[in-house]
Formats: sequence, structure tokens, C-alpha cells
Amino acid sequence: MPLTSLSLFIRPLIILSLRFQLPISSSLPLNNSTISRQTPEIPKTPSMEIQQSLLVLSGKSPIENELARSFRDSKNLKASDGEEITISLQSEIPGSSNQAFRIESYMDALSTDRFGKFLIWSPRLASTHDIVSQNFCELPIGSVCVADVQFKGRGRSKNLWESPIGCLLFSFTLQMENGRVVPLLQYVVSLAVTEAINMVCEAKGLPHLDVKIKWPNDLYLDGLKVGGILCTSTYRSKKFNVSAGIGLNVDNDKPTTCLNSKLHQLGSAHQLRKEDILAAFFNKFEVLFYAFMDQGFEALEDLYYKTWLHSGQKVVIEEKSEGQSVETTTVTIQGLTSSGYLLAIGEDNKPYELHPDGNSFDFFKGLCSSESLTHQVGILFDHGVLFDHGVLSVIISFPLAGSDQFAWYGLAR
Repeated sequence: MPLTSLSLFIRPLIILSLRFQLPISSSLPLNNSTISRQTPEIPKTPSMEIQQSLLVLSGKSPIENELARSFRDSKNLKASDGEEITISLQSEIPGSSNQAFRIESYMDALSTDRFGKFLIWSPRLASTHDIVSQNFCELPIGSVCVADVQFKGRGRSKNLWESPIGCLLFSFTLQMENGRVVPLLQYVVSLAVTEAINMVCEAKGLPHLDVKIKWPNDLYLDGLKVGGILCTSTYRSKKFNVSAGIGLNVDNDKPTTCLNSKLHQLGSAHQLRKEDILAAFFNKFEVLFYAFMDQGFEALEDLYYKTWLHSGQKVVIEEKSEGQSVETTTVTIQGLTSSGYLLAIGEDNKPYELHPDGNSFDFFKGLCSSESLTHQVGILFDHGVLFDHGVLSVIISFPLAGSDQFAWYGLAR
């Protein structure tokens, strides 16, 4: 039976088949799971102050440390627009053991073959994502950039964000060749974050934190958003250069909640540290990523469905064609399609493939609507990747402002 493909627009009217209503959340900004305020993009003028940022480089092995010295000497790492950077080595920073992010502890806990071994840390940075994406070809695959504070974090639909102290904010690089599976990568990243939190809590004898995945890229704890993921990519030399960014509330209980606040509520006297979670993330992500590459996402589906919020959830879809009355369809979420969208089944057992639409897709409002499928061009994926599957009849691409990345749109059959 063919899938009916819908790009959804959420209208905040009713909640269906939910025991409680979670707060409406806009898309989580890249590398920022907590938001102090949304910052509008301001045109730059010559008189605007240049932001100064420090980058501290470190490596797991002598190979990465030699590369760090090379970057320090050549000063050829590119920064965000309007930002000047100073590059130093970890060994050159006095009192490094007292940093908010303890690099040595992170390196000691890291046990990967590739991911996370070359680290860039900054106490305050415009965007970790800009650092890894703009220097992608110079950095070794698996490099990570971490910031304590971020003042120009990137989110979906070109949102800009500020990030408070206490967030774990990082971006890292990887490469993929099969464009069909690139859209599924964010689910692997989301799963690795939740698994890393479980690993650290278990290793330290801490209470379990039931962090859940809200499709496609948010992390929730007790009904509040505590994290999120955003991936972007460019296509060069028959490979997808992917930059993945994560933001997680570890030790900042505003404006929502954080992991350590929940541990305190559960009676724990101990707290999680950002470097422990980051090391556990890469240790777990490397295993999940290679399984994903070798066996497909099917190898991870059972674990993913145990961690997400949506199995059995009912959603009402409004379909409105020009000049016709509104028709509603109730569907039940079953899982993911092979292309990474939501698989839902109608009351007549008709299958549907549900697509997000920018920041407006929100499961916790139970009424969705779509325009006429014969006229609407909907966002199929906002991660800048081209892929092919059976529900597409038209592919249109356009460059994202100020970059060589592309967003891909399609017309559903």
C-alpha cells in the first residue's frame, strides 16, 4: 500500500491521547539545549565591536597534539564572522585543571578509535558549529569543539541563540557516503546522548535519569526540554561532510530544568560533569555509528523506540484543498519509515508518512494540518542532504545564505 506523504503544520488547539501536556518548544538551537534569549540576526557594520574568543587545542595521542601545535603555529583556523580567535595549547593555559570543562578528565575517560580525540575548547565562543563546519577540511574526522558559553549558536530555520553557563555545548565532524541514510544520523546522535547519560549515572552509582527523545531532534526530561541535536552537511568529492551539534542542560536549571537538578530531587549528593558525559557520548556513539553504517538503522530501532516518546501516539491531521472543506484524519504513530520520517496508520489502516515543517512541527499539540498535496512544496529535511526515496517526484535545491550548504525541498506525490 503506498504511503501518503504529508508535511505538517501544527495548530495549537487540542491534545489527543496524552496524559499530560508538555510545553510547546521551538526547535532546539544547535549546541544549546537551554535558551536565555533568542537573538535576532543583526546586519554587521564596520563600527560593530569584534568579539574575541580563545581556542584551546588538545589531543588524545601525540598525533593529535602535534596537529594542535601546527594549528597554533599557523593560526589558520577560521572563525565566525565578526569574531577574532586566539589559539593556544592546553599545556599553555595556567590553572587548566580548574576550568569549567576539565580537558584532562575528558581525555582520560575517552576510549574511542576516532571520535573526540582532537578537541577544541573555548570558554566563550560564537558557535561551536561554525568552528567545525568552516574548518571541516583541515580538521581530522571526529574532531570536536566544546564551549562553556555560546553567544551565536545556530538553530533550525536560521535561529540564533545565546547559551548560559552549565550547558554541554559541542559540535563534531564525520563523513558519510550513502545519502539515503544521512537523514537518520540525528537519531543515532540522539540515542548516543541518552545512552551516555545512562552510562555515566550507572558508573557513578547515581539514580537513573529517564531522558527521552522527542522526534526528530529534542531531548526531554520530566516533560521539559533538556537537550537537542542539529546536523548539517555539505556534499563534496562524493562524500557528505556532516557537522553534528548537541546541546544538553547539565548544570543550569533555567529556563527549564537540567540533569543535576533532577539528581538533586532524587536525593543524590553527587552531580554529573560535562566532560564525563562528553567522553561517554563518544564512547557510545562510535559503537552505534559503526553498527548503523554496517547494518543500517534497523539494528538500533528497538533501542531507539524504547527511548522515544511517540509509540502509539494519536495525531489528528487536517487536510485542506483549495476551495474545499477541511478534512480530518486521525492517525497513530507506529515508528519510522526507511527514509527517517514518521510512519503512522489511519483508522482505515492506510499508512501515512509524516514530515516535519521547520520549527512548527510539535507533537504535543494533537492537531496537524497540511495544504493540498498537489500544490504544496514542503520541507522534507532541513539538514542540507540530498536523498532519494519513493515519495518524491520533484527535488529543488537552493543555497543557504552565506554558505555552500544546501537545503532540499520536495513535492510529495
